Amino acid sequence: MTTSAIHGNLYAKLTGSWGRTAVITVPMLFLLTVFLLPFLVVFKISLSEMDTVFFKDILTWADGVITLQLRLGNYYSLLEDSLYIQTYLVSIKFAAITTAICLLIAYPFAYFMARSPADKRPALLMLVMLPFWTSFLLRVYAWKMLLADSGVFNNAAMAMGLISEPVKMMNTPFSLVLGMVYTYVPFMILPLYANLVKMDLRLLEAALDLGATPWQAFWRITVPLSKSGIIAGSMLVFIPCVGEFVIPELLGGPQTLMIGRVLWDEFFSNNDWPMAATVAVVMVLLIIVPLALFNKYQAESTAGGRA
Repeated sequence: MTTSAIHGNLYAKLTGSWGRTAVITVPMLFLLTVFLLPFLVVFKISLSEMDTVFFKDILTWADGVITLQLRLGNYYSLLEDSLYIQTYLVSIKFAAITTAICLLIAYPFAYFMARSPADKRPALLMLVMLPFWTSFLLRVYAWKMLLADSGVFNNAAMAMGLISEPVKMMNTPFSLVLGMVYTYVPFMILPLYANLVKMDLRLLEAALDLGATPWQAFWRITVPLSKSGIIAGSMLVFIPCVGEFVIPELLGGPQTLMIGRVLWDEFFSNNDWPMAATVAVVMVLLIIVPLALFNKYQAESTAGGRA
């Protein structure tokens, strides 16, 4: 082997090594900057004591002695106060209901898109993404106009003689779930479609040739193969729904108090930043658990596929 070839191989190895390092380092630095550092700041505030408008340092140096003071009272208060626990449970409940309804709506739609002719799929994808072209707040406010006691739905129903007086739809669990399903169903459709469109249809043909009915082939082949899309879509819907603030504030009522509203009240109404930071830290931990389960499932699926 010539000297130039050796130098060329060495350069290629170094370039490939630097390239792989850059590909890994850049996302990690991004996550460190936009997630970990702000989270550590919030975590520090949750352990600090507020002195008027300032926070006392948890780490102090005096007379050659380093003192670490961690205020855990907010975490104890969070566990003892039934309001916070109830709010977390309500948030998880509505997030789970929204995720289940989004899955029931999105799966048939994604299946139809994946089985449509290839030249029709871009148009169907555009229809799914069309709501993102409009402001999120405008879309939520539109539901206020539709669901109000004197809104479009009640007026239309009374004009047709279906009801004699307005039906209470606004500021109810119904309006809250409806608004969240409408907002987050595209986040369920897109990963399901991306998964279903790559499925090998010859597997279904083989199942039918072996005597399976279309319904059996769907449950035993299509659904298991689309499990990763179901989990990804569920995480994309469930996680933001837990901490949702705008939709519960505009469409929900007092009986739909969620953790996002509690955070707002602690930060801006009570001006109790350490307690608000404590609520935020616990909420992040609640979100990390399903993320960890999802990553574990993905790792096991990848290892099983390689084996």
